[in-house]
Amino acid sequence: MTTATFRKWDSAEHLRTEEDIALYLDACMEDGGDDPAFIAHALGVVARARNMSQLARDTGMTREGLYKALSGEGNPSFATVLKVARALGLKLAFQPA
Repeated sequence: MTTATFRKWDSAEHLRTEEDIALYLDACMEDGGDDPAFIAHALGVVARARNMSQLARDTGMTREGLYKALSGEGNPSFATVLKVARALGLKLAFQPA
């Protein structure tokens, strides 16, 4: 009998292109748009996909601070979310519901 080995799914491993990232964040906004912790976590996944250390340098924040703020348990300020989005090359846009 063959045994299967599984490992925990990590979305960050599959976010390779700008399009992948945009589609992922759009899906996260659709699924959890009313949950700020879910959106913060989604930004954290993108940050890990892009290199958290470089993002820390680009935002002027510590790597540990970013991990905490974007963990889903953190509570980042809107200013932090904007700073992270800009450093990731993203912009926030609003559209009619």
